[in-house]
Amino acid sequence: MALETAARLTTSAGRGLPVRDKLIFGRGPDVDLTVEAGRGLSRRAGLITAVGGGAVVSNISLTHALYVQLDGDRIRLPRLEVKGDPSGGWFVRDGDALIGSGPMLDEGTALRLTVEPQEADPYETGHGFDDDKTLLPLSLDPGTKLYLVALLWCRPWLVDPSRTTALPRTPEIARAALEVTGARFELERFDADPAFRDRLATRVGEHLRSLRRKIMERGLVKPGSRLSDEVVVAILVENGIIAPGDLARLSDPAWLSRQEDLWWDVPAPVRE
Repeated sequence: MALETAARLTTSAGRGLPVRDKLIFGRGPDVDLTVEAGRGLSRRAGLITAVGGGAVVSNISLTHALYVQLDGDRIRLPRLEVKGDPSGGWFVRDGDALIGSGPMLDEGTALRLTVEPQEADPYETGHGFDDDKTLLPLSLDPGTKLYLVALLWCRPWLVDPSRTTALPRTPEIARAALEVTGARFELERFDADPAFRDRLATRVGEHLRSLRRKIMERGLVKPGSRLSDEVVVAILVENGIIAPGDLARLSDPAWLSRQEDLWWDVPAPVRE
């Protein structure tokens, strides 16, 4: 039987409304649910859209950040660019999610979205989302080198939320990729053979450029912005493209085996 959505948005003061179709919240008077919060939350801050099997949280503010916190992970939502289209938000299939500005989440005054799947009439039709993952403007395939490069690049800030730990540079990411995949022979070559080290570092550099290009293409920064290492990693982490939960892959034998196949053979670059 198909699933419909029973969703409710509740303030920290206990006021709440059911999400029957679409619900707009914020500090202003012209919203469905008015939230008593500081200026860190917009007057029209967010949109909750009920879809088949869940609810989507979208950021409709033009000026302020909006976050969703689920299972300990805090995700900065991309701005909703197409009016009425929930894609680009956070899809909640079941359970609770906290929503609000950074201070609201820190101070325990965030909104709570509660979603309970319910059986629906099997003869009714509608559209919904088949995946329970975040609907983000950029996603990375875990079965690629690019994903491991991004994960290793972000790892220091995933482990250290204060972001005071220095980020690894290109040669350090290349060496770390060999370390986590157990490539002992290649690791020895990396330390002893400058040509091999430069070749692998060049490949990693190509992946870093690819990440910067994807971020620009997806509109995650303003045109002309300088994408330093710190800016790129902040975007990857704040948008949930690389999240703390991804660190578990570094101890997943099946995933590491796939990465070994990719990294243990480092061919010479193709000359044009």
